[in-house]
Amino acid sequence: MITSVSPPIERYLGIDLHKHYLVIGGVNAKQEVVLPPRRIEWDDWPKWAQAHLKPTDVVVVEATTNAWDFSDQTSPLVQRGIVANAAQIALIAKTRVKTDQKDVRVLARLLAVGLIPEVWVPPVEVRELRSLIAHRRRVVGTRTSLKNRLQSVLHRHHLVLPSGDPFSAIHRAWWDTLPVSPTERLHFKHDLASVAQLDTQVAEIEEELRRLSCVSPGAERVTYLMQLPGVALITSMTVLSAIGDIKRFEHVKLLVGYSGLGAACPERSRP
Repeated sequence: MITSVSPPIERYLGIDLHKHYLVIGGVNAKQEVVLPPRRIEWDDWPKWAQAHLKPTDVVVVEATTNAWDFSDQTSPLVQRGIVANAAQIALIAKTRVKTDQKDVRVLARLLAVGLIPEVWVPPVEVRELRSLIAHRRRVVGTRTSLKNRLQSVLHRHHLVLPSGDPFSAIHRAWWDTLPVSPTERLHFKHDLASVAQLDTQVAEIEEELRRLSCVSPGAERVTYLMQLPGVALITSMTVLSAIGDIKRFEHVKLLVGYSGLGAACPERSRP
């Protein structure tokens, strides 16, 4: 059987990502500078990467907002792309003065000696599921704030809510007849309209979650999770988005530690 052998690593490259540019620099295994830190604008990066990155390079970036997409684009050009835990990097390499050039050199040197606290890079489908779950949480939170504000006005005027869902369309006429000032009535109108719009958005998000729960790779796992007492669709999809690939946990205790359910459990796998 023929086994592929990776070529020896020639350069360890640290990359510091920013909104409009990045800074890259690197060393070799002897900690000798082989690529002095340089700033590259984002528009120039694709062409530069194609021309200068090599299959014998290993690159590392800190986990930031755009780290996942950057890793997707860069990893095919190098031997390996790594995303580092930014908080742990800060603890390992405490420096009084922080500049882009210093950060890049620290990343490259830690990479060369194998001291990078690596995080798991979720595949695109896991990222999108996490984003959808987070989006639902934000929308529901905004809707709850609006409902609480409406109820506080009613409480201030000692008004009793009607039975059932007071924010449903069938009770809209009830809100219009309340003895409040024109200014507060305008608040009611706008807040109720916002609640109705957010209700529609929540329904659309949950419909998309239902669709995703019926397709691979989550369909079978959702079926198992929903057999647990108190676990419905939203909770099941939230759990799946948080875990991602369960095979990245070497032992069940690591999964318990990752979830924060066991204070004494080791946490060797990162999100």
